[in-house]
Amino acid sequence: MKLCSAEVTRGLTTLIALGVLTVTQAMATPNAYQDSRTPTEKRVEDLLGRLTLEEKISLLSGKDSGQTKDIPRLGIPSMKVIDGPHGVGWGNKATCFPSGVSMGACWNPKLMRDIGTALARETRGAERHVLLGPCIGIHRTPLGGRNFESFSEDPYHAGVLGVAYVLGVQKEKIGTSIKHYACNNQEWERTTISTELDERALREIYLPHFKMVVEQADPWTVMAAYNKVRGKYCCANPYLLTDILKDEFGFKGVVVSDWGAVHSTVPSANAGLDLEMPGPGRYFSDDLLKAVQNGDVKEDVIDDKVRRLLRIMFLAGLFDEPDPALQGALNSPEHAKLAQKLAEEAIVLLQNNYDVLPLDVSKLKSIAVIGPNANEYRAGGGSSTVKPENPVTPLAGIQSAVGDKIDVRFAQGCAMPYDLRSVPKEMLTPPDAEPGQHGLKGEYFANKNLEGEPALVRIDDNIDFNWWEGSPAPEIPNDEFSVRWTGTFTPDESGTYELGMTTDDGSRLYIDGKLLIDNWVDQAGITRTAEIALEGGREYELVAEYYENFGAANARLGWIPTSEEMIDDAKQLAAECDAAIVVVGLSSHFEGEGRDRTDIDLPGAQNQLIQEVVEANPKTVVVLINGTPLDLEEWIETVPAVVEAWYPAQEGGHAVANVLFGKVNPSGKLPVTFPKRLEDNPSYEFYPGANGVVDYKEGIYVGYRYYDTMDVEPRFPFGHGLSYTTFEYDNLNIQSSGRDGDLRITVTADIRNTGERAGAEVAQLYVRDVECTVDRPAKELKGFQKIFLRPGEKRTVAFHFGPEALSFYNPDRKDWVAEPGEFEFLIGSSSKDVRLTGTYNHTVD
Repeated sequence: MKLCSAEVTRGLTTLIALGVLTVTQAMATPNAYQDSRTPTEKRVEDLLGRLTLEEKISLLSGKDSGQTKDIPRLGIPSMKVIDGPHGVGWGNKATCFPSGVSMGACWNPKLMRDIGTALARETRGAERHVLLGPCIGIHRTPLGGRNFESFSEDPYHAGVLGVAYVLGVQKEKIGTSIKHYACNNQEWERTTISTELDERALREIYLPHFKMVVEQADPWTVMAAYNKVRGKYCCANPYLLTDILKDEFGFKGVVVSDWGAVHSTVPSANAGLDLEMPGPGRYFSDDLLKAVQNGDVKEDVIDDKVRRLLRIMFLAGLFDEPDPALQGALNSPEHAKLAQKLAEEAIVLLQNNYDVLPLDVSKLKSIAVIGPNANEYRAGGGSSTVKPENPVTPLAGIQSAVGDKIDVRFAQGCAMPYDLRSVPKEMLTPPDAEPGQHGLKGEYFANKNLEGEPALVRIDDNIDFNWWEGSPAPEIPNDEFSVRWTGTFTPDESGTYELGMTTDDGSRLYIDGKLLIDNWVDQAGITRTAEIALEGGREYELVAEYYENFGAANARLGWIPTSEEMIDDAKQLAAECDAAIVVVGLSSHFEGEGRDRTDIDLPGAQNQLIQEVVEANPKTVVVLINGTPLDLEEWIETVPAVVEAWYPAQEGGHAVANVLFGKVNPSGKLPVTFPKRLEDNPSYEFYPGANGVVDYKEGIYVGYRYYDTMDVEPRFPFGHGLSYTTFEYDNLNIQSSGRDGDLRITVTADIRNTGERAGAEVAQLYVRDVECTVDRPAKELKGFQKIFLRPGEKRTVAFHFGPEALSFYNPDRKDWVAEPGEFEFLIGSSSKDVRLTGTYNHTVD
């Protein structure tokens, strides 16, 4: 089903109002390349007609993990893709931008467009053509391992930001891949789980943002997810890929599989999958050729797939001379500044009792900076990992901000569980070592089974590697290799040690012939640890084994310090200082691809640390570094100020410091609800599923829709975020014109900065259907604007929409329905903090 002209106009008007598009850009969007009469389409058809069937098939699976196949005979080059979504996966040479949840927390489409443009230039700087992002999945459960990569629990919010992101990237002739389509909301059994849900939940929660991005931004690719939906793999699901995405939404780009997500040839080809990744193809190669020759797959189906691929190759300019106006840049100073700006706008001031923040430098002589995330760079794990060259930690940012004006003192306070410290090389000795030689003997095999003779033997100082290029040495392949390290380990003191290995993929650790850790499975950067009593000064035989399948390659052998004495030291330090800043949260072990969290607790001794510090110093600020909601109940009533910084990326320390000391007025808003306890989340009883099935029985009641409708009090609601100034809402006005499909509604309100500091507010518009024949949430987000105001300044915000903002999906009619009756428009500072309410009576002919 295509949009009518009125619906297109309304969508573009919304984007202009939000600052995502200029009027000139809107005139050329959407569907700029979908007219068969355009020069691009003529070139596509010409080249398609020159290809043999065998050549067509060859284009439909990857050459390797990062590029498509080329056809030299016709001058068709490889199209190269690279991981995103918050930075290009290019070693430590790229800018690391704050993660997707930070993008969601900024609520700023204009900034998102700028971020998209920067990401496009980074992608070009890495000599790639398509960035694998954005990730726009819905935060259904706070346990979701990849929630930190995604924007929001609300589809409208995710859609608006996704549109801005894609437009920013693709105006630079770099493609995007919106992912993961669809209902990929957990990592538990992600490659096999089947999502069961009713049609209203699918249409109202898990598809609207994909629809919005496809129709308003024309993403070049959509990535089909690993999971099943209603028993069919997403890569072989004709209802999702063809009926909805291609036919109804009008998607003209390429449907690419998530890496390794294809399980069939004929079902996947006929369902609408276009490109199997990674290569070489398992299903879209010889088997697909045979299927066409046997008549199981029509050649017209193949032509459509090739046409889509050629289309985006032409859009990327792969057949043309490089456009000198399009520049590439990796980790430029401008991009670093932009990353810091995003981190600053995303920081949410959750709590600020007694106006503890901002901290006044002129009134402080000393500050204690405490916590396992204070002096460490933290980010979520998995394929989105971008490790910056010189990240700024919160401690470094605070030290830089105050200079010599304040004595800044640091104590770690406690260890982050699974946070391995590299074993010092002085404690490691290789076999047959020369006097004074340290390290381990590494035997590197050109297969993943430690088989045959090693292709490389060398002495490594320790096991602490990130092979961003995919290979430890020229003799070793980029994928499917293995390593065995041998030697002795000599601890300097007796005691119980927690030894561990973090690897992507499998690992094993033996001490004196005993298997201490067995993690010999494909996985993404998981840490496994084990306790062992060791005698100081004694040599222990050590064997560590590792294999890599494909993609990221890293291995670390380490140990974890104990916590009790560290807490005592931190408490004493806090008592000696004028103020304490405790930086806690999560790490890549707890949030990352391939695994979900098991709870929403602060891991390890962090709760105890916070309680001890605030008891020692009532002027304590807690800074959270994490990507998903946390249970704060043990101490939230005693800590005066709490700041949510998310994963603020490479310039995050500067951003945190600027907010703490008032150089930046916080303006971030929560894109997810923080419950008081995990059991309050609407998905709690239905996650993670059983017997290969997860049933979304909460239906449309996801996030704030559940909390507000069922009157469950969260700790912090969706859209919440405080400021160092205050805002007054006034003068709500509702006007409408037209009827039915041409209905146009405009809602305006005045917002004034009534405080003494310049600041930004996010005005949020929610709609409530007062009179309805079906069950609907108490309110649904249908508009938002972020406005920047000087003290005393007033601005009018305006929201424009049609009947789609009033509608629910009717499965019987297979259409959206706006029933006649009374609706309320609610404007406020969060889903709970409603400042203005007005009524609109909708009539239908």
